[in-house]
Amino acid sequence: MRLHGYFRSSTSYRLRIALNLKGLDYDYVPVNLLTSEQKSPAFTSRNPFGSVPLLQADGRDRAQSMALLEWLDEAYPKSPMLPADIEDRYTVRELAYAIATEIHAPNNSPVLGYLADPLGHSKEEIAVWYRHWLARTLEPVETRLAQLGTCDFLFDAPGMFEVVLLPQVYNARRLAFDFSAMPHIERIEAACLALDPFQRAHPDNQPDNPEKDQTV
Repeated sequence: MRLHGYFRSSTSYRLRIALNLKGLDYDYVPVNLLTSEQKSPAFTSRNPFGSVPLLQADGRDRAQSMALLEWLDEAYPKSPMLPADIEDRYTVRELAYAIATEIHAPNNSPVLGYLADPLGHSKEEIAVWYRHWLARTLEPVETRLAQLGTCDFLFDAPGMFEVVLLPQVYNARRLAFDFSAMPHIERIEAACLALDPFQRAHPDNQPDNPEKDQTV
């Protein structure tokens, strides 16, 4: 397997966590979003969406992170990311897809870039936009977690929900989002970050992170 991604891309981050949780080996191929490498003819000939992640697996180029997570669970059923019970699977999907569709869509890089140019919004105005869409979905996610009475993870072990949640929390913290009223999300975050698969997937530990200490 070869995973084409960008260290700070939340969707690439999702795939890194999922592959690590399943114990799957992969080669990491950096794609520089800052130079629009994902829009190059060489890349779009393989991924017409012009986005990351792109996963080379089983002789095929595969795109779109949520579809990839579902495919990984079907193709590699060991360490499943979805529970066996149908209602529990629904709960995971309800929360994971809320984050993936209601936060990521208005807050992804192309949208934020468009707000800046040509619309002319300042960095602070864009940060206000970003935090607004975070709160709009993370607040009900926190409420649902409280209703479910979760502990360290949504269910017994981290799965698709945690795979989608952690990258979004990482991005939210970069934009100074206030999690003080979200103890369930913070508890799940802390429990995940204590695990090796999440640590290895973290943006700080990726080879294309310019701040990574290359001597380590």
